[in-house]
Amino acid sequence: MGSRSGRHFLQIPGPTNVPDRILRAIDAATIDHRSAAFAALTHEVLDGLKAVFQTRRPVMVFPASGTGAWEAALVNTLCPGDLVLMCETGQFATLWKNLAVRYGLDVDFIPGDWRRGADPVQIQARLAADSGHRIRAVCVVHNETSTGVASRIADIRAAIDAAGHPALFMVDTISSLASMEFHHDEWGVDVTVAGSQKGLMLPPGLSFNAVSEKALAVAEAATLPRSYWRWDEMLAANTHGFFPYTPATNLLYGLREAIAMLLEEGLENVFSRHARMAQATRRAVAAWGLETVCANPAEYSSSLTAVMMPEGHDADAFRQTVLEQFDMSLGNGLGKLAGKVFRIGHLGDFNELMLAGTLSGVEMGLDLAGVPHRKGGVLAALDYLAHTAGAGALKPESAATA
Repeated sequence: MGSRSGRHFLQIPGPTNVPDRILRAIDAATIDHRSAAFAALTHEVLDGLKAVFQTRRPVMVFPASGTGAWEAALVNTLCPGDLVLMCETGQFATLWKNLAVRYGLDVDFIPGDWRRGADPVQIQARLAADSGHRIRAVCVVHNETSTGVASRIADIRAAIDAAGHPALFMVDTISSLASMEFHHDEWGVDVTVAGSQKGLMLPPGLSFNAVSEKALAVAEAATLPRSYWRWDEMLAANTHGFFPYTPATNLLYGLREAIAMLLEEGLENVFSRHARMAQATRRAVAAWGLETVCANPAEYSSSLTAVMMPEGHDADAFRQTVLEQFDMSLGNGLGKLAGKVFRIGHLGDFNELMLAGTLSGVEMGLDLAGVPHRKGGVLAALDYLAHTAGAGALKPESAATA
């Protein structure tokens, strides 16, 4: 393909568009990662992350994708043969389960239809039946990137407490952190998993574990093999502003800038902006006469919307049309949803005009690809955006947070 005018629209649910401020921050000379200047950078970044994760506890940064953060969460807290309770909410919940199995963990995987989040009632029932407390951890994906379904984390914490169970509570926030409301401390999460390439607006390459005091205590007796992912060595080095191995220095420059941008906007405003973009997108989908994957309005995602294709129409063929004609990338269907859905990412560095362009590309693509739909989705979204402009803090139609 030859040169095209304008910019490429990257509207997958991550990696997201990297704003110029962060690109400029990354584009700096690398410094000595054992210098006083680097130690100051480390302390600034780690302190700022606490505000983003809504915690007073330590947050650790590993050079890795989100998969690394999954692994770090498990290997630092569990022993071979431990029983872990997980929920089949989509492709990424399934992949986290597969990782646990490879480590020799015994996984009770609550089945799901990929259209609903983790069920607090089922989790409470499983825990209440576990009188011997064999279940060592409950692992839940907050926002399932493959489906656009957000699990109700506060409700799940309440279910664990109602069962009187001591299991650790681990939450994957890879596609929700800095896009949707999340409170590590208030919601009683023991290990929060996150990545850099979505709401934090960075390129891929950094992963995170926020950990509770309880999780750190459990880690002392954990026996799964770990070296690169060791929390104790990471925390010991972080105390002095350093890392136990060479860090991703220039991504840390970008992370410092990302934290500054989020705090300048204000986290509540960030969440409100994402909720508003998501509501506008869902109004467009409804006006087109199409259906979202998420079947429960209480579990709508603010980060992305997954759209089901009409029977007999291939989502990947539609996505290819949009890419070729309008230079826009939409997310593909994953796992059980391959070829059946397309995903619209509306998270990170994203505003009304970017959403207008995105939805216009989708609507034109539906027409060119011969996908049955009604006209007017873009108009429905624009009407909503116009009437809610400057309205202040906006609560999601359903934030999936309580």
